[in-house]
Order: sequence, then C-alpha cells, then structure tokens
Amino acid sequence: MLLLLALLPLSLFLSLCSAYTTLSDSTLKTLPGPGTDFDIRKGALLAPILRTRVSGTPGNAAVRQHFLDFFQTHLPSWNLELHNSTSKTPTSNGKEIEFVNLIATRDPPGSTPGEVARLALVAHYDSKLTPTGFIGATDSAAPCAMLLHAARTIDKALTKKWEAKAKESVDELQEQMGVQILLLDGEEAFKVWNAQDSLYGAKALASAWEHEYHPVMSTYRTPLDAISLFVLLDLLGAKAPNVPSYFKTTHWAYKHMANIEQRLRDLKQLKSSPNHPAKMAKRKNKKPRIEPNFLVDANKGEDGYTGGLIEDDHIPFMARGVEILHIIPSPFPRVWHEIDDDGEHLDTDTVEDWAKVVTAFAAEWMELEGFFEFEKHAERDVEEAATSGKTEL
Repeated sequence: MLLLLALLPLSLFLSLCSAYTTLSDSTLKTLPGPGTDFDIRKGALLAPILRTRVSGTPGNAAVRQHFLDFFQTHLPSWNLELHNSTSKTPTSNGKEIEFVNLIATRDPPGSTPGEVARLALVAHYDSKLTPTGFIGATDSAAPCAMLLHAARTIDKALTKKWEAKAKESVDELQEQMGVQILLLDGEEAFKVWNAQDSLYGAKALASAWEHEYHPVMSTYRTPLDAISLFVLLDLLGAKAPNVPSYFKTTHWAYKHMANIEQRLRDLKQLKSSPNHPAKMAKRKNKKPRIEPNFLVDANKGEDGYTGGLIEDDHIPFMARGVEILHIIPSPFPRVWHEIDDDGEHLDTDTVEDWAKVVTAFAAEWMELEGFFEFEKHAERDVEEAATSGKTEL
C-alpha cells in the first residue's frame, strides 16, 4: 500500500501524457472561429473588454460583470467563483484597493474535490493605470476574449464526452479531468513594477489555494496540486508574434501546441497565414510563401527550449510547484504599455488564429476528438474568410 501511494503521482502523470489524443484534420477544419464576436466595436466577446479597467475602478467591475454574464447566460454548467482580496498600492494613499479574480470551472459530473486534475487557462483582465486612457488590447483584453471563445467552443463537447463515458466502465485515473478559466485581477503595477507592486490577484489566489486543503486521502491535496498545467496568455494580438518555449518541464506541452499551429497552417485554417485562401486569391503570384510560425521553438528537441523568465501572473503559482506554459511573445509587441495598445491596433487575423490554436489545444488536452458538432459554424467561417480581405482593424 505504501509503495502504491508513493507511485500514485507518477502514475497520474504517465496516464495524462499517454492519454493525450490529437484532433483529426476534420475536427481542426471545422473548429469555429469567433467571427463577429471579436469585432472591436460591437463584438459580443471582445468589445466590452476594450476599455480602461484599472483594478478597483468601475471599468474593472464592468468587465468582470461582462465575464459573469457570459458564463451565466451561455455556459451555465460552469461553476463560478470570485476570489476577493485587498491591498494598498503606491498610488492609493493608504487606501485598500480591491482585487477580484474570477474562477470558472467545469469538472466531470459527480466528481469530488481533490479528485480532478484541471487544465488552467489564464489571462489577466485589469489594465494599467498609466498612460491615462490605456486600454491594453493585447495586454490582455484579446487573450481574455480568446479564453471565453475556447470555453464556449469546448463546452458542449465536454458534456457529450462525459455523458458517453458515464455509460462505460472507465479508468478513474484517466477520466477525472476538468478545466478552469482563471481571469486574474491586479497583474499590472500601479507605479513601478517590483515584487510588491504587481501580480496582486495572482499572489493572493496562489497563497489562498496553497492553504485550501481537500479532504484527507484526496488524490490532490490542494487546488494548486490539482492544476495539471497552467497556460498563461499575455500580450497576444499583434501581428507576427515570436513566442519561445520558456520552461524545460513543459516544453513537451509547448510542442503539442506548436504541432496544432503547424497542422492548422498546413490545412489553410489560419487567417494570418500568407497562404490562407483569402490572401492567395488576391495575389497575382500564387506561389506559396514561407509560413511565419507563432511558436518558434516548435522544431527543437526536448532540451531545445529557449529558457528565460518573464515576470507575469504565473510567478506565484510556479513558486509553489505548478507547471507553467507561458504563451507570451519575446520581444514584446511594439504597442506594449503604449497608449496605442487599443482595438484599432490589434491584428484581427492574428487574434482569431490564437483563439483557434488555444481552443484546439484545450480540446486535445480534454480528449474531445469525436465529440464536436460544428458543421454550421464551419460554413459560416469559410464564408467570412472568402469575403474578408482585411488583416487589421
């Protein structure tokens, strides 16, 4: 018995890795894009986030309400939790500022706390105090919209999978897998980035989860232990991003996402690609051009990760042993922390492509091949691709 308990974490890890099933070409071709929901003025997902949303302000609360309304209206099966904390900041004149993280969780029906390993998809939703009027479209309004799209896309497939598996005899180690969307508050510094003035919401949540214990003898002792992978999106939405692989222990997961990107490129599904049918149709020279991959370390071996550390919301979680996949470009976009990091300077095609890559990654992780029904959405996306010639809003 003691030997079995000692080997359990390793067996869970091996089960997770061996169970990973890629999506078919057919499924990749029919994954829906966000379409008009990412319109910067009227889009149901993105437009409400493209506003100033400094922590503790009405704008911040309005965006958080947008997230709550989205889940309550469209994804009622997801469990919603608000994690509240307060802290003084260098600009608050001694006043406690409120930081509110939103946690949306979808676990298998009938599962119990401490028995579910979760994929965490993460972005921050606050915006920087300065310059005045700063929107932060890449930082991180667009990543938040991408996560909403991913959650909506996989939701029905999750239900269908779990209903099918409920009728079968299933290995518990492989089936107790859930997904979380973490929308974190207070990532930005109020004055100058340092260990105290930054990551307010992330630090509070990681600390709280470290001391929130599941029942004795649970497979996962705390909510932190239950995170199988923490995928953090940041600074996404500018044209031609260069995203390295930062950590050795998650380079394998990076390569899985990179494989998805390459397959989508090969299938002509990425709108930012110079070889997408809509772009090819407008060129006189139809010869295929070189594909500029987002995930640039795709072809490196298991020891070929770039390395380096960019301080971001993953830091408090990584310090507590959580495995991190950081999807952030290096170098940063030109608009980083500039007033023109707004909706007009997003590259629409790149934003939609990231949404599709992240959605496919989540679908593969959750073993959803064979549980999607997308035909009508796919036809809509093909029509939009054929009629759209714009690459920027």
